[in-house]
Amino acid sequence: MSIEKINAARAELHATSAYGTLAAFFDEGSFCETDAFAASGDGFAEAAAGYGTVEGLPVYAFAQNTDVCGGALSKAQTAKLKKLYTLAIKTGAPVVGFYDSVGGRLGQGTELLAGCGEVLKLASKASGMIPQISVVLGTCLGTNALNASSADFVIMTKDAQLSLDVTGTGASAEENAERGAVCAVEESREDAIAKARSLLTYLPSNNLSPAPEAENAEPSPEGSCIVSQIADGGSKLKLSDACGKGARIRLARLGGAVVGVVRTTGGRMDCAAAAKAAKFVRFCDAFSLPVLTVVDCEGFETLGSATKLASAYAEATTVKLSVVVGKAIGSAYIALAGTGANADAVYALPEAVISPVNIEAAAFIMAPEQMKVPVSEQKAVAERLADEKLSAFNAARNGYVDGIAELPELRAALISALDMMAGKRVPTVAKKHSTV
Repeated sequence: MSIEKINAARAELHATSAYGTLAAFFDEGSFCETDAFAASGDGFAEAAAGYGTVEGLPVYAFAQNTDVCGGALSKAQTAKLKKLYTLAIKTGAPVVGFYDSVGGRLGQGTELLAGCGEVLKLASKASGMIPQISVVLGTCLGTNALNASSADFVIMTKDAQLSLDVTGTGASAEENAERGAVCAVEESREDAIAKARSLLTYLPSNNLSPAPEAENAEPSPEGSCIVSQIADGGSKLKLSDACGKGARIRLARLGGAVVGVVRTTGGRMDCAAAAKAAKFVRFCDAFSLPVLTVVDCEGFETLGSATKLASAYAEATTVKLSVVVGKAIGSAYIALAGTGANADAVYALPEAVISPVNIEAAAFIMAPEQMKVPVSEQKAVAERLADEKLSAFNAARNGYVDGIAELPELRAALISALDMMAGKRVPTVAKKHSTV
């Protein structure tokens, strides 16, 4: 084929949807394509792939091309993705996938299934080694959905579909977000791409590299939320708010350094909240992102959820800081802030309450005579006794809290602790993986 025909084919291909997506995603002029002329049947492969930079950070990415056979999965497309993942693992750079496909080329049968399985195997191999982000911009069903959902973070547009069921049942973005399968639902394609770019600026390139630091590390309170008041101004990135409302997870910066934040919202934590927090803690630990836990929790709704979350914290060897801002009762204190969590430093606000049992039960145990009041008055008496006998000061006197700080002082204390613990190293016993 002459160079004129090659250039004409390239120009025609670069006008398709996948290239528009990748051009919007990568820094201008940084995209370098791999396997540009890979063929699938009589045409080009149904996805574009390559590497470039996002805010100066190296990234690999692919985008399914709806203008070429509807972006259908094929042997050629899976071969392209396998090569991309192999390069990403070798060089230690994140992988971002943009999904929008009508399905798969069923005529290729088991060869297609084998190719999909090999892509999934490489994605699993890369898990915990390099960050992975999936951005679902349209239809993503069946095997395609399995590949997309294997990423660390999944972003969807509000009109996209994601489901193992090829009929698309229960595949809306809102339903997936409520189930915890999606970390963010965006209004448009442009918003979803922008979210992926923003997320990458908080993540290290791989499990041996530090996360990128920000130069502007000044506080700028954004609201009443304690995380907003102690984090660097404008640095809080919300994730997975639609599910498990008993816990909020965030990526933020403290003194320019990236931290993963788990904030409990009071009351008892349900299963969805615990599962969300446990997955996030394991991600942060895999990439050595410090975990800041803001505790206001009276326990867990189920034993299973408590066990999974406690295990995630106990196994994590990254820097772990905890701040008790409300109540830390029984299992919640043990799992999130106490010795069970292996917290490196525990702080508390002066008004915090730490108790082995709920404060009403504690009041009956500590001062049964004072609780001989009408039922309507028992809660107030219990609260008063908690302030006197279950305060953060009592816990600090017994060595269970390292420091008590007013909110204006808390940010400086946490930044100092992060700086001192940046070199933390914890040897662990060799094993394959946890079974909890």
